[in-house]
Amino acid sequence: MLDNARSHGLWELTAPAAPETAELRGSIKVDTAIVGGGYTGLSAALHLAEGGAKVALLEAVEIGFGGAGRNVGLVNAGMWVMPDVLPDMLGDDYGERLLGLLGDAPKLVFDLIDRHRIECEVERAGTLHCAVGVKGMKELEARAAQWSRRGAPVELLNAADTEAKIGSSAYAGSLWDRRAGTIQPLAYARGLARIALNAGAKIFTRSAVISAARMGGKWKLQTADGSVVADRVIVATDAYATGPWSEVTMEQVHLPYFNFATQPLSDNIRASILPERQGAWDTNEVLSSFRFDRAGRLVFGSCGALRGTGAAVHRSWAKRALKKLFPQIGDVRFESEWYGLIGMTDDNLPRFHKLAENVIGFSGYNGRGIAPGTTFGRLLALHTLGQLDEKDLPLPASSPTKPNFRNAKSTYYEVGAQLLHLVQARR
Repeated sequence: MLDNARSHGLWELTAPAAPETAELRGSIKVDTAIVGGGYTGLSAALHLAEGGAKVALLEAVEIGFGGAGRNVGLVNAGMWVMPDVLPDMLGDDYGERLLGLLGDAPKLVFDLIDRHRIECEVERAGTLHCAVGVKGMKELEARAAQWSRRGAPVELLNAADTEAKIGSSAYAGSLWDRRAGTIQPLAYARGLARIALNAGAKIFTRSAVISAARMGGKWKLQTADGSVVADRVIVATDAYATGPWSEVTMEQVHLPYFNFATQPLSDNIRASILPERQGAWDTNEVLSSFRFDRAGRLVFGSCGALRGTGAAVHRSWAKRALKKLFPQIGDVRFESEWYGLIGMTDDNLPRFHKLAENVIGFSGYNGRGIAPGTTFGRLLALHTLGQLDEKDLPLPASSPTKPNFRNAKSTYYEVGAQLLHLVQARR
């Protein structure tokens, strides 16, 4: 996208073509306007249209341009933090409701894929959270116990069983979550756009909202060449917000994350690595993730930005780390590379914001965008349609607040990851 091979990498090369869209020109009137063409906005557009509403989605660049088209493609259940953290911080009502919704969120994704025949390389074998050493195993034991108390289909695996699942002896154990899986993330976003259009939603790309104003009890959203007048607005921009309501991204610290994709591996090597095709990541503070695509490319990622000196540093580290993790690969050759931004809130929990009268949105996914974004988009649609009361949402309403030292923290993450990868996995 935008003639930048490092923005979406493999996913841009292998996703089905996006549905045909155009810039907004002229003025239109709808019931609900949506700002942002990622998972949340597209899911909201789909479910609003299916509910009979007139809806227009405005995307500043292209469908899936932000985190939706750049992420690893792990369809995870829950949030990044431990399950018990949610009720501890939000109270039992909100916390357990949020856990229940996000625990079931992968099922919603997979059901949409099945029902609408979205071509996105879906794999339903679950995910493996891999323990690095004794400390990592203790973390997974606690996580497994907390999910198991809630009846989740998770299983704690020992080192031998983990080696059989992964094809590496590097880990002390792992947590296998059968609810989860992997997809081609940009293909899924484009698929959501297609079915939303088929349901009657209007989608406009290269149509950044540059201003928003109240007009006779309605909202008027202005783009470069057009405008939308709507009763209600859903803001679904998350870490890539610009223009009106950019405070959504300003309350997040940006953590860069990159991925490298190997050339397709030979059949015998592919059979020895993740033979059941789970997606995986580890418990390191600067974590690594790995999964296969449908053609047999191993996608390997970690924290960091592929710009400036970071591109060479992270590429060299990825080759060393992959060879150490999977010696059977031999000489590691990468076919594509890309990176994006993860928006991290100060407590690693998402937010529900009422940004102005009749302007709402969820944001702050902390690296868990696919399933939560799809679910939150549906909830926003149901609430906007009057089918779900605000008191029944999984989060209380809050106002965006800018974290202290936000820019410094973002720089620290980028520079720190580069320094770590400069020296890590050298023997």
